[in-house]
Amino acid sequence: MVQSANSGHPGAPMGMAPMAHVLWSKIMNYAPSKPNWYNRDRFVLSNGHGCALLYTLLHLAGYEQFDREQVTHFRQLGYRTAGHPESHYEGIEVTTGPLGQGFSNAVGLAMATEHLAATYHKDGFEGLFDNFTYVFCGDGCLMEGVTAEAASLAGHLALGRLIVLYDDNKISIDGSTDLSFTEDVTKRFESYGWEVLEVKDGDNDLAGIENAVNAAKKSLDRPTLIRVKTTIGLGSVKEGTSKVHGSPLGDEDLANVKKKYGFNPEEKFVIPEEVKATYEAAAKAGNEKAAQWQAAFEEYAKKHPELAAEITKRFESLPTREELLEQLPKFSPSDANLASRASSQKCLAVLNKTCPQLFGGSADLAPSNLTIVNDMTDFQKGNYAGKNIRFGVREHGMAAIVNGLSAYGGFVPYGATFLNFLGYCQGAVTLSALSGHHVFFIMTHDSIGLGEDGPTHQPVDKLLAARATPNLLLIRPGDGNEVAGTYAVVLSDPRPSVLALSRQGLPNLAESSAAKVANGAYVLIDVDGTPDAIIVATGSELHIAVKASKDEALKGRKVRVVSMPCWELFDEQSADYKLSVFPDGVPVVSVEAGCTTGWDKYAHASIGVETFGASGPAGQIYKKFGITGPAIAAKVEAAIKFYAGKTVASRVNRPF
Repeated sequence: MVQSANSGHPGAPMGMAPMAHVLWSKIMNYAPSKPNWYNRDRFVLSNGHGCALLYTLLHLAGYEQFDREQVTHFRQLGYRTAGHPESHYEGIEVTTGPLGQGFSNAVGLAMATEHLAATYHKDGFEGLFDNFTYVFCGDGCLMEGVTAEAASLAGHLALGRLIVLYDDNKISIDGSTDLSFTEDVTKRFESYGWEVLEVKDGDNDLAGIENAVNAAKKSLDRPTLIRVKTTIGLGSVKEGTSKVHGSPLGDEDLANVKKKYGFNPEEKFVIPEEVKATYEAAAKAGNEKAAQWQAAFEEYAKKHPELAAEITKRFESLPTREELLEQLPKFSPSDANLASRASSQKCLAVLNKTCPQLFGGSADLAPSNLTIVNDMTDFQKGNYAGKNIRFGVREHGMAAIVNGLSAYGGFVPYGATFLNFLGYCQGAVTLSALSGHHVFFIMTHDSIGLGEDGPTHQPVDKLLAARATPNLLLIRPGDGNEVAGTYAVVLSDPRPSVLALSRQGLPNLAESSAAKVANGAYVLIDVDGTPDAIIVATGSELHIAVKASKDEALKGRKVRVVSMPCWELFDEQSADYKLSVFPDGVPVVSVEAGCTTGWDKYAHASIGVETFGASGPAGQIYKKFGITGPAIAAKVEAAIKFYAGKTVASRVNRPF
């Protein structure tokens, strides 16, 4: 595959082939005829550059999406056999490539198994959710910090159905791991609470690999790392060196490898009958197990119809936005000012009772993020039925684990931290978006409004970072009703979302609309006739924009106020709708307590924070940066005068 493409990574697939053969032909439960069987074993190729191996396994196992046409067009445009595995396709559980992400996703996959088992297993039906999660990883994965975070939590939680096979080949791109990676991996993982086993000859000892995996399956009180000593590029003249990592072998070396293993060097993509029969038998056994599971589930449904219906609902459907809006709390101006993080907690309190898919927690900030509600208990060893995850101070690991939970199916998981720590999470959040995981991130303390903690915690750039990520919704609600509308969107829309929520209290506005959050932007306060100007704002600046529209400096001016909680949703609206909000002939001024980059898509002038923030009481900081009613009003008046007598084209009136 690699040679035909003249591109790719042959070394890892060649070195890991023996352990892959053992796992896929003798141990793992998978069902090509029912690839999304709930209780299938999950396989994660964390070192995703070795994907030629995964595509080969899927082809041998009979997955229809990886037929001969696909595997013979490795790394070619328009084919499923991409340069790194993408979870859009059956048989690929998670998208991997950035090292350590797959390992960390696998922790989420293993958590999902334990939570579903603890929630739904009843007498006589203990096998509904008892699958194992298997991971292949290399030295690079173990060097990444995200792996340390996830492995530490996995050990704490004693996730016994998580088994990692470590491709211990002592080679990285630069050369020998002696250059940069000399820690004692065994002691490291034992200190995390893992069992560590070793196979000294992973090139030849197939029985040893099988015995090690079967031993790991019996250790249900802790996760297992199996150190499999392998040779990168096994069989190549360059085996055991970094030269075989990321470049094709070359025709001569490939021919010699084929000869060494008894193949005709002139033939390509040939599968011996013995190999074909072996994998057909493995697939047949897996298909039969899937059918047996389905029969057991039907019996379960007879005895526990409500629980069975709930399981099916979790995996097969989502609540509608209309249903959610009916369930979620309503807020009025007579209510006390409430931080949007507190409004979020009130929404979670309702949804935790009505949406079994919800499962998540905070990175050691639950009292600040306000993610614990009702009589929610912790997901811990001994209480896997708990719905609150204590991620600890592991933001990156948290985001990657949440992706794994989503990948399992049956969950709409979430993680919470301060918005400024989106930077810690970004690698995993990018994969949330690339993979299309239905996850959301509750990110509070979203602006200079957090006050005294100062610029190290004030995320002046993070709103833009989220908005710049394709297929990711950044929603910044302005009051309680918009928070409710935000939850109606994030639970019904399968895309990943970031919720930017305030620390400081916000008034509930009489004109705000939960339903209109789905439009991305809407007219909050309108005027008779054509406006002289429009103020568009988000989040905690929305009520300030309302004050500005009524300020003495704008007396006699007709000023429309637009709430814009989500750029991405607004961009998806029709051209007519967008022009109804931002019509031609009217200057628009944006107001947001963050950097102004990007606002020129909608506004002719912008008010924001173009430097790092400051430490002090929130009100004083807002005044320092000119985000007050009078200061905004003065600038809006200046904009009106600047554009007087000029042609003002709406920024949303574009050809494409």
